Amino acid sequence: MVDVTRVKDVMAAVLEVDVRTIGDDASMDTISNWDSLRHMNLVLALEDAFGVSFPDDDAANATSYQLILLVLRELAPG
Repeated sequence: MVDVTRVKDVMAAVLEVDVRTIGDDASMDTISNWDSLRHMNLVLALEDAFGVSFPDDDAANATSYQLILLVLRELAPG
């Protein structure tokens, strides 16, 4: 079970936005701070926080909150 609050907390910290701005529709298109450099830092932070390793394709394509959840649910133990 992926802790969605923790996902949002990590995203908010890396993207330097208020956690309340991370809604179900949050994506690179809706968060102006979410550029390619922050995206890579976000992937690394999520890997560290959840003890997983994103495959390269998933790392590149996880460009929204919903897609990040999808990847984490596939990778996270339990």
